[in-house]
Amino acid sequence: MIEYNGIVNDIIGLKLTSMELFIFIVSALVLSLAIDVIFGELPTRIHPVVIIGSLIDFFKKLFIEMKNRLSGLLVVIGVCAVSSVILYIIYLFSSLNGIILFIIFSILLSSTFSVKMLIQTAIDVKKALDDSIEKARKLVSYLVSRDTEELTESFIVSATIESLTENITDSYVAPVFYYFIFGLIILHYPIDNSLFYLLLIPMFYRISNTMDAMLGYKSEELSYIGYFPAKIDDVLNYIPARISGIFVVFSAYLLGLDGKNAYKIMMRDARKCPSPNSGYTMATTAGALNIQLIKKETYILGDDNKDITADDISKAVKLSKTTIILYTITIILLFALLFGIL
Repeated sequence: MIEYNGIVNDIIGLKLTSMELFIFIVSALVLSLAIDVIFGELPTRIHPVVIIGSLIDFFKKLFIEMKNRLSGLLVVIGVCAVSSVILYIIYLFSSLNGIILFIIFSILLSSTFSVKMLIQTAIDVKKALDDSIEKARKLVSYLVSRDTEELTESFIVSATIESLTENITDSYVAPVFYYFIFGLIILHYPIDNSLFYLLLIPMFYRISNTMDAMLGYKSEELSYIGYFPAKIDDVLNYIPARISGIFVVFSAYLLGLDGKNAYKIMMRDARKCPSPNSGYTMATTAGALNIQLIKKETYILGDDNKDITADDISKAVKLSKTTIILYTITIILLFALLFGIL
């Protein structure tokens, strides 16, 4: 067991032993996941991602005229610096009481992932398809960057499953991965204000992911300023994306889907996508469901073993849910095991 020499001066007025810190880390994740699953996203006016988006827009306007890749790095530094100050102020006020800190910490942690919205959006497209294809096209247009006005039902289903499975990584697996990695670090090497940094790490990931979404598109306007945000996001998602793919394979086996084919297609087709990371969950899902996921003139994932239908959305939703649950259980057990060994 990790020795803390008795206690850790972790936050103002609150001292945590190593076991208490371990319990805090695990309990905060469980509560934050429950908050997200039950209540969904925070109100727009106070949602950290919305605030981050406003900061990104501010620094984008400030540096975009530089016409240099350094502009993107300056945006990253500026947004991270201001976000850190805002988060630290919230941390200082909430740390005056341990219970309040735990609740606020969990709420903020829940904002770094988006499980309910991820799942519900796919379900909504499935329901829309039952009503009218025009309604489904409109919903899908919010999920993907491609033109959806002429999409047939099969391409709508494909786009929905692609969006759902691609976002398993950045909407949950990655922020939780970095949360627990840093959790192990502070358990082994205690530092002042460790809970602040524990929350800051997944928040930095969400900042990176949001910057990539807003600036990382390969357009003439964003070609310079979007370079560093896109590259940073690629690096941060490299390991989590591959972990996500493996857990999709395991989940396919648990659900009685084609786990063997899921792994085969992941290894064969994951690198076909322009992104170095997004294909690892999309290709694996295509293999598990024995379908093809197609983005015209960009990629084809999987084999054309059967026609893709709206029912495949439901299967992909179930597969995604199982992946998230299995990953959560596994990473908590692994965290507990490493806590006991270190």
